[in-house]
Amino acid sequence: MIGAMNTLATRPAALTLLVLAFLSFPGCTTTGGAPEEIEPTVIETAPAAAPEEPAPVAEETSKQEEGEVPLDVAKSEQPEKAAPPEVVVQGSRTEAIHNRVAEAQKLLRDVELQYVFTGKGKKQVLRGRPVAFALWSEAKQEWSIAHIELPRPPIKWKPGGRPLAFRTLTPGIEAQHVKGTGAERLMFAFSRNGDQLKVYGRKFPVFDNTLIKRKQWSAVAETAKPIVYLPFTEDTFDPGFVSSGKKFLVATAGKAIEQLRLAQVPSAAFPGELLADVIPPQVITTLAVIEQTDDADYVEKQAGAFDEVLSQYGLKREEAYRYSVSSAKALGPMQFTNRKGKGTYAFVVRRCSGAKLDPNFERGATNLLNSMKAAVCLLDFELAAMRSDIRLAYRTNPEVLGIFPVAAYNGGARNVTKLYRVLTRMKVNLDELSRPGVLAAGGSVTCPCVWKVEGTSTRPLSIPRYNNENRWYIEKYQSIVSLFGNAGDSALTQPTAGISE
Repeated sequence: MIGAMNTLATRPAALTLLVLAFLSFPGCTTTGGAPEEIEPTVIETAPAAAPEEPAPVAEETSKQEEGEVPLDVAKSEQPEKAAPPEVVVQGSRTEAIHNRVAEAQKLLRDVELQYVFTGKGKKQVLRGRPVAFALWSEAKQEWSIAHIELPRPPIKWKPGGRPLAFRTLTPGIEAQHVKGTGAERLMFAFSRNGDQLKVYGRKFPVFDNTLIKRKQWSAVAETAKPIVYLPFTEDTFDPGFVSSGKKFLVATAGKAIEQLRLAQVPSAAFPGELLADVIPPQVITTLAVIEQTDDADYVEKQAGAFDEVLSQYGLKREEAYRYSVSSAKALGPMQFTNRKGKGTYAFVVRRCSGAKLDPNFERGATNLLNSMKAAVCLLDFELAAMRSDIRLAYRTNPEVLGIFPVAAYNGGARNVTKLYRVLTRMKVNLDELSRPGVLAAGGSVTCPCVWKVEGTSTRPLSIPRYNNENRWYIEKYQSIVSLFGNAGDSALTQPTAGISE
């Protein structure tokens, strides 16, 4: 790879300060850890290089604690759009699932959601949010519709806390809340007289958030936009979708890089070079997965958590995660924020004008190809704000040193500084960092980890605690980035090299 570059000090001071000002805040948010961080064990040949600090107070929230989808996003839904036929192998389980999902979508189009109001006059309020599910009985080979009523938004619920309150409106149906609260992740399990019913569709109303804040409940219901969108469920999981989801992400990231190359967009971090030559496509595909992977799921399921996300991309393609909204209002597959037109997305649109990004936040952040190009621009700006030694090491080994721009993407420039200081305390030089290697027998160390080259081998070192969310974000990145180097690679079925149960 190409070596040296100009130091940040040689860049115009105004641009440097502007970049630092914007990037001192998280451009994108991701999942939060479990209430009490679980530390899986790895085999290691020597003790950890640095003592761990006391864990900070957790500031993150789970992906299951969802924000409200902007009404404009729901209005842009393409109801007739289905996954391209090439994702389905005729006669396979994927084809059967694909057909069931299509049938459920068609069935739900004509289903009326049941809004219930209580009180009279000015005191009239919407009792809750109605949601409908399309259920299939394998035993009876027939469809049924189940109506559920959630609490009135905004919903206050945390995983591991009190059960989510809800009403089952369909007689004879037994329902159990599985996860999520919003358009992207809300899921229930259903049965009838002991018959486990499979979920292949869900109809969910998206409300006007301004009217919710004003508590104008009648207007909330009148202006609601119902969307037919299926969150992840075990009933639709299949290795075929995992494989096709991986290929789809690789192809989309490659297209994003190629469009940036054709537009000759320059790099801010490395003057004289093209942006398309600075950020590897596998970094972008990795972000599209880890931004949608909950830390608690990753700790519990390891690579299985990534497979679930990839299965969604394989089944739904461009529509996957367009309704993903965090509690911090990060939107879409790459989880951009906008802060009323003055946040990260708007900044990237202005500063990376050659990329011709969609200026409309709701539309641009929910379009995978556009948001991938925006992510490339953002990572480049974050690199431009880093120390020259980090940028030099990154240019030599972008996949491994990608932990720095990825750390910034997740938590801003402050986490880059903290990560650099942690590595210094651990006595790990930048050129000693490596991708995960093969574990040797003896000893143990807790992860999240980084891998250090020592002679002809590598060994894992525990990352001292500085930010639980960011540490796990880096761990997830290292676990899967190399697996996106070839679109033909097999699905992610092996546990990460840095963690074992």
